[in-house]
Amino acid sequence: MPERPPLDCAVLSHKGMVRTHNEDAVFVDAAAGIAVLADGMGGYNAGEVASGIAVDTVSNGMLPELKSDRELSKVDIASGLTHAALLLQQKIAVANKGIYEAAQARPECAGMGTTLVSLVFCGNRVSIGHIGDSRCYRLRGDKFEQLTRDHSLLQEQIDAGLITPEQASFSANKNLVTRAVGVEDTVLLEIHQHEVHPGDLYLMCSDGLSDMLDDESISQLLQGYDSLDEAGQALIAAANDAGGKDNIAVVLVRAPGSPAAASRSWWAPFRR
Repeated sequence: MPERPPLDCAVLSHKGMVRTHNEDAVFVDAAAGIAVLADGMGGYNAGEVASGIAVDTVSNGMLPELKSDRELSKVDIASGLTHAALLLQQKIAVANKGIYEAAQARPECAGMGTTLVSLVFCGNRVSIGHIGDSRCYRLRGDKFEQLTRDHSLLQEQIDAGLITPEQASFSANKNLVTRAVGVEDTVLLEIHQHEVHPGDLYLMCSDGLSDMLDDESISQLLQGYDSLDEAGQALIAAANDAGGKDNIAVVLVRAPGSPAAASRSWWAPFRR
């Protein structure tokens, strides 16, 4: 089986302008087609412990399978998910158990948890799994959209019609998540699958970016640079210029090929 063309990736993280340390954790393996981002929470640096456990557990659990000959692009009839997506579910469940048990065993880590968002590319699809308010966006041509939906009090208030998205941007409740990894003994992962087009650009970020910049500003910055590293640096600089109230983690992943080549899929030789 020929090797899949590697994804074009950039990974950047900054503690922001207010926090004394960085509790965000990131992992990317461009050749294997996986990216993981976690934003930890908890006192006495416990958030850093939680995000580290989450990223290490998911990445270490996924990599051997992604690099094997196992046909992970096959779809499970019962769930409608690819085997890659089901594997992601399993590894996040393991991470949740590990964080929860560590919090129970270590008094200084009591109550710790983390948000998580992950991309797994397999075949002609990307599986996006997320818990909490870390986000995944996609830029396809000039269309920029949020692919995840926050598990947060603000999102619930918006969904119920209690506040508008504009009002939410000024709310004092931005950091109240309704779902997190490791806070309880089980957690529900929200997972979606999308077809990948050549040139698609995916942005994963912690709320240190999305709380500081609106979607239009993020989209304009992404479209203003050809280099993913330069785009990521510009995003972090803009978030810090806007106040940098939290840690900022940014992962950019671009699928090989150009949008004009969409009719000739880059993944065609690798379907199984």
